[in-house]
Amino acid sequence: MTRAAAPGSAPALASTPARPHWSDAAFAWRDRLLASAGFHRWAQAFAPTRWVARRRAAQVFDVVAGFVYSQVLLACVQLGVFELLLAEGPQTAAALAARWQMPLDAAERLLRAAVSLRLLQHRPHGRFGLGALGAPLAGRAGLAAMVEHHAALYRDLADPLALLRRGGPAGAAGALADYWPYAGTEAPDSLPADRLAAYSSLMAASQPLVAEQVLQAYPLGRHRRLLDVGGGTGAFACLAAQAAPALQVQVFDLPGVAAAATARFEQAGLAGRCTAVGGDFFRDALPPGADLATLLRVVHDHDDARVLRLLRGVREALVPGGRLLLAEPLADTPGAQRMGHAYFGLYLLAMGRGEPRSEARLRELLAEAGFIGVRRLPTALPLQASALLAKTPV
Repeated sequence: MTRAAAPGSAPALASTPARPHWSDAAFAWRDRLLASAGFHRWAQAFAPTRWVARRRAAQVFDVVAGFVYSQVLLACVQLGVFELLLAEGPQTAAALAARWQMPLDAAERLLRAAVSLRLLQHRPHGRFGLGALGAPLAGRAGLAAMVEHHAALYRDLADPLALLRRGGPAGAAGALADYWPYAGTEAPDSLPADRLAAYSSLMAASQPLVAEQVLQAYPLGRHRRLLDVGGGTGAFACLAAQAAPALQVQVFDLPGVAAAATARFEQAGLAGRCTAVGGDFFRDALPPGADLATLLRVVHDHDDARVLRLLRGVREALVPGGRLLLAEPLADTPGAQRMGHAYFGLYLLAMGRGEPRSEARLRELLAEAGFIGVRRLPTALPLQASALLAKTPV
């Protein structure tokens, strides 16, 4: 199977031109037709094709305007508008402008923009309330944290060609790479705790979004000991322990992160069943003896070579017949194709490491690492996380 060059490496240049394909002529004809101004005028005037022309025009404009839409959402999150409207009910533009210390005209522009994106909704007596897309954001700290941290990505994407030409790990020097400091170092276990705080907080806040999908997809009560690899400050570990009262849970993450997980377990009254071990899962052996290991939103942060090393380490740590539960958004997910390569492709490039992968590619890596019986578990929202279950040979 031919693989693309790893991020940051020199691009693979073809020594000979690509061979033509029988479909080239048909696509060339279609492309010339769709690029023709005359065809556009005809399609817009002809009743049976008018709706297609308008829809395509709107889709193209949404791609052009997508960055502006994202900034409207970011402004709403930074102002806490969704939580405010949930707690206090609909508000007038004047009341919100005064609360935000913002000119009324500017507040009205933001509110009308949010209404057009269905984040907010016009209500009687000139007030604004939550819209169909804004209501799910209210009270969801994880979603708000995910939106706010994208400010770093937006700074990197201000010059997308510079980002693409800079490449991956070797040139990762942008705002997002700084936000995820482990992505730009070969010794992440030496990072001080204060350098890990921002991303650890984000992971802890957003972890319930994935945990909910995982816990619905797979019952943990059939296992005796869980090893949560890259489990951060223990957010999922606590939820797993609460879902399966007899389960022993251990988190393995960077030393500074593991210390925060230990504090979380003590605060939650789970220190008797939950522990944390610090280390680098690319260089240190994982704690042995678990019959279930989890990798939640870990694999897509790393290149194939590192992922293979990690998977082999997990397999060696599991008991014979043990299970690995791997969960993260997958490339080529039906209904969410743009998420994989358009979003995660550039996000991970800006971060400095990793790549979006399809289910098929993850199956290949799992098999190469020695896992068998790989199967996909249905999740309620594949956009948030898909889950693969694999086992070790007996």
